[in-house]
Amino acid sequence: MTVFATFAIILVLLAIGYALNRFRVVPENASATLNLVVLNVCLPAAILLYAPRLQFERELIGLVAIPWIILLVSAALVFALGRVLGFDKPSTANLLLQIPLGNTSYIGYSLIPLLVGAGALRYAVVYDQLGSFLILTTWGLFVISVYGGGERLRLSTIIRRVLRFPPFIALVLALSVVPVELAPVFDKGLHLLADALLPIVVLALGMQLKFRLSRDHVLPLAVGLLAKLVLMPMLAFGLAHLFGLSREIMLVAVYLTAMPPMVTSGALLALAGLAPELAAALIGYGIILSMITLPLWHAFLSY
Repeated sequence: MTVFATFAIILVLLAIGYALNRFRVVPENASATLNLVVLNVCLPAAILLYAPRLQFERELIGLVAIPWIILLVSAALVFALGRVLGFDKPSTANLLLQIPLGNTSYIGYSLIPLLVGAGALRYAVVYDQLGSFLILTTWGLFVISVYGGGERLRLSTIIRRVLRFPPFIALVLALSVVPVELAPVFDKGLHLLADALLPIVVLALGMQLKFRLSRDHVLPLAVGLLAKLVLMPMLAFGLAHLFGLSREIMLVAVYLTAMPPMVTSGALLALAGLAPELAAALIGYGIILSMITLPLWHAFLSY
């Protein structure tokens, strides 16, 4: 199946998920249930399947550094533009989280095998777990506590969330006790669960799509999506060349940086009352637009 055919299927699945929710064919919490299946079953299965093949390479340092550098650059960009354009605090909080944090787990794990190759998923795990996930549990909680007026950030809270996160537990097991070559029955079982990741994720995302937005949030939305889908991947592309990363690792870094905004960070923003409409719009429009920008990035990187 070609890349463009797969993106066409993704759009169809998004539309099906949206219709199922729009016409109340499924329960209101159906998307949350599917997300729990992905988080607790499909993602750990993919990590257990591919992470044991990971060996330490010097290039991994550059791969991990890229999302953290993007965090610093995006934060500086948001603070600068926020002052010039007069963004309010909720909009600023959204951009501080949604620009550096992409959907590297759900959509990323689903698309990397297609865009780069099945073997590249082990590098996606490194970028996601040591980049996106740690940024969410540190920077993400910090932004929520500062802008949302919640509890102060505690180191114990961060450690507890990391240690209880199912994909992180799977990563620890994959790097410590799971052999590279699994028995056929286990290998087949993990493949079945990992292959279910894409359709379940996309259907759940379709059920969560929301497009309503007030005029006050149009400019932050445009800035956020331009930075997330275009500018930050360009930065990742430049950093990958600067660090001398191999083509395979460079592709993983660029594609994961180009993923639409993270659903989990959007949910945290909404729960904290930080412009939930903007958070939902960044995710919804980001997913739709990424179905255009990701194929364009694929065409550019394949040239």
